[in-house]
Amino acid sequence: MSKNIVIVFEGIEGSGKTFHINYVSKYLRNKKISHIKIREPGGSKNSEKIRKIILDKKSNFKKSTDLLLYFAARSENIEYLNKFYKKKIILIDRFTDSTIAYQHYGMGINLEIIEKINNYILKNFKVNFTFLNVVNKINMKNRLKKRKVLNRYDKFKSNFYSKVQKGYLKIAKNKKNYEIIDSNLSVKLNRDKIINKINKLIKWF
Repeated sequence: MSKNIVIVFEGIEGSGKTFHINYVSKYLRNKKISHIKIREPGGSKNSEKIRKIILDKKSNFKKSTDLLLYFAARSENIEYLNKFYKKKIILIDRFTDSTIAYQHYGMGINLEIIEKINNYILKNFKVNFTFLNVVNKINMKNRLKKRKVLNRYDKFKSNFYSKVQKGYLKIAKNKKNYEIIDSNLSVKLNRDKIINKINKLIKWF
């Protein structure tokens, strides 16, 4: 078994990505498989400080400021992640494709700019596999209603989330290292699907 695996869970608000990454982390822990789990924005100490600024309901940033804050958080995270790269399984709750989906497809920021800054920050850090969680509008709204605390990104209009999810699907199109998880289906069905894939990834890498 190789520990050189970076696995990302992507998706819009209410898509189940955090639920699934937490389940996978628990599964690996029970199997005594060494791994780390982080989120974006957030993760490292400095990234968590930036996360609070980004998601604060009182924040009202320009699109370009929003983008650069996400990159600042990622820059802090990469230094932390590189300590474990090729040493442990790394699970990430949102990563580079979120920036493209939200800031490019959702907000209209130039894709070339996003990719250039991403490449500058990441350098040799590579993602091996991505689970893209998708959800319909009704289920997304119902799940957000159940949240005790909502952040700034939980309160956009539904057409924004539609643009972002369509963006995610464009990113995932024809990619072999992507698995689309339909979060409108049963929890058990999706958990089994994800765990089966995780076990295969552990054997492959």
